[in-house]
Amino acid sequence: MSAPGPTRPGGVAGPDAEPVLAAEVLPEHEWQARRAAHVRRVDAWLEPHLHRRGERRAHPVEDFLFTYYSHRPARLRRWHPGAGVVLAGDAARAAYGGSRDYLGVPAGIVVDPATLAARSDSIRWIRDLLAATRARPAFLGCFGLHEWAMVYRLPQEEVRHSAWPLRLGAEGTDQVVESHRIRCSHFDAYRFFTEPARPRNALRPARETQRDLEQPGCLHANMDLYKWAYKLSPYVRSELVADCFELAREIRELDMRASPYDLSALGCRPVPIETPEGRAEYAAAQRGFAERAEILRDQLVRACDDLLALADKDPDPGRPSPR
Repeated sequence: MSAPGPTRPGGVAGPDAEPVLAAEVLPEHEWQARRAAHVRRVDAWLEPHLHRRGERRAHPVEDFLFTYYSHRPARLRRWHPGAGVVLAGDAARAAYGGSRDYLGVPAGIVVDPATLAARSDSIRWIRDLLAATRARPAFLGCFGLHEWAMVYRLPQEEVRHSAWPLRLGAEGTDQVVESHRIRCSHFDAYRFFTEPARPRNALRPARETQRDLEQPGCLHANMDLYKWAYKLSPYVRSELVADCFELAREIRELDMRASPYDLSALGCRPVPIETPEGRAEYAAAQRGFAERAEILRDQLVRACDDLLALADKDPDPGRPSPR
C-alpha cells in the first residue's frame, strides 16, 4: 500500500504524488524550540507597544513599525519555518493544520508550495527591487533631511508629531531646510514632504521609478526590508523577518534622533544634523546600517530566487490557491 498523499487543511486529500520538495524535516523538539525562541524575541518588542496601545499612549519612535507598516503584531509573533521545511509531529498538525498556507504530508506539515504560483509576480517584483537597490552605491549625504522637509513651513498643530516640540522652532527648522541640499530618493518618504518642500528635492521619486531610484544607504529603504520580508511570509523563515524588524527598529531611532523634533523627554539624544559634527555622526551611523542591511538584502534576494524556483517546480500550478 502506498503512503498517504498530501492533504489540505481539514483533511482534504491532495494528489497521490508528493508535491513538496522539502529541504529538511525538523523534529518536533527542534522546531518547537525555534518557535519559542522567536516568540520570546518578538514579545520583548511587542509587549511595550501593546501596553501603550491599551492605555492609548503614542510613542513617536517605537510605534512607527506597527502603525506605518501593515503587519499586525500577532502575525509578527507567529513563527513559520519557511518554504520547503517539514514540521514533524502531532503538535505541528495541531498548530498549523488548520491554516490555508500549510499542507499535510506523510512526514508532517509544510508550507503549501501550490500557493506560490499565485504570488510569483509579487515575489519577482520584490526580488528585482532588492537586487536593483543592492547594485547601486550607497549615498550617505542625505542627513535625514526628509523628516525636516515633512514639517517645512507647517504650523505646529499640523505637523505629524504635533505633541512634540521642534528643537529649533518653526523658523529654525525652515532655515535648515533652506540652507541644505535635499536629495531624497525614497518615494514613501518624499510623498510626505510639504508642498513648499517638494521643489527643493533634487529628485522626483514616484512609485513607477522606485526600482530606478532606491539606493542602499537610504534609511527608509533599509527599514523597508522588514516590509518585503513580511510580504514574503510564510514562505521565508520568521527569524529573517525578525532580523529585518530589529534593524528597522534601530534605524527608526536614528531617523527620529536626527529629525527636527525634541524627543529628549523620551531619552532620545538628538543628532544635530544642522552642524558638521551632527552630519558626521549621522553619516557614520548610516554607513553601519547600510552594511547590516546589505547582508539582509542578500538573504532576501536569495530567498526570492529559491521561492521562484520552487514555484516553477510545483507539479500542479493550475490548482486554485487559497485566498
